Amino acid sequence: MTDVVTITLNPAVDLSTTVEKIVPVYKLRGRSQQRDPGGGGINVARVVKRLGGRVRAVYPVGGATGDMLRRLLDKEGVPSCTFSIAEETREDFFVVEISTGQPFRFILPGPTLTEAEWQQFLAFLSRIEPFPRFVVASGSLPGGVPDDFYARLTRIAKLRGARMVVDASGSALAAAVVEGVDLIKPNLQEMRELAGCEPHDAKEWQAAAKALVHDGKVTTVALTMGHLGAVLVTRDQVLRAEPLAITPISAVGAGDSFLGALLWQFASGAGLEDSFRYAVAAGAAALINRGTGLCMPEDVKRLARQVVIEAA
Repeated sequence: MTDVVTITLNPAVDLSTTVEKIVPVYKLRGRSQQRDPGGGGINVARVVKRLGGRVRAVYPVGGATGDMLRRLLDKEGVPSCTFSIAEETREDFFVVEISTGQPFRFILPGPTLTEAEWQQFLAFLSRIEPFPRFVVASGSLPGGVPDDFYARLTRIAKLRGARMVVDASGSALAAAVVEGVDLIKPNLQEMRELAGCEPHDAKEWQAAAKALVHDGKVTTVALTMGHLGAVLVTRDQVLRAEPLAITPISAVGAGDSFLGALLWQFASGAGLEDSFRYAVAAGAAALINRGTGLCMPEDVKRLARQVVIEAA
């Protein structure tokens, strides 16, 4: 049985490189080249698989880039279910300027899906057997897909008795919350939009997360706060973790690594505190790896021993 199914409507092939200095006009010759499968749910699936969990990634593929995306995930051993679309799967690219260490992220527009194309995902989830324990909807929605798409997925998951997890932003996240989900993983910007307020410190951010839970639409909020650390809020518990003392060299994939490790632990039957511990470690582990490689298991296990969790 697959414990976790991730659904990514706007996946990408992520190309990363390094250059000495970014300047206009001149040819900037990359010193390295790496391609990784990308997109929120795909990254979550990669982390769950890497840490030893049972997962399947569901995503659309179009054109030569879509074929490459599927091959890259096959190479990592991530089980996939793909649906063909008419337009090309997108590419994103990431450049690190060696002279300053600054990362630059270029996110390209994705394809536009027809109604028939995005309806395939709802039909697939409705009939999948055996049904997974966790359904994860993560990442942006491409053109043509309605804002309530994740809310529609949530209805199906609830009918089948699965726990619904959403990591999104804007109206897509808001619609899912109105429908009622088990877990959301916002960052500060996403939380600001969702809560409609401007918290000023960690305690106020934590209070905003608690308000969402006590409104009854969300069972758990895992709020990642960058330099402020992270909080995990349920109706009965609030756990707080300070950020780990690391030197970040990348800004890519920390949130996806956090969520992947959290779900891996949940699916393994771990308690709330241990699950949160590994999630915080995985988020930090992604920041110490260059490019779009996400967290590595050995780093997650090492950093998990350094995570300090307090009841807030």
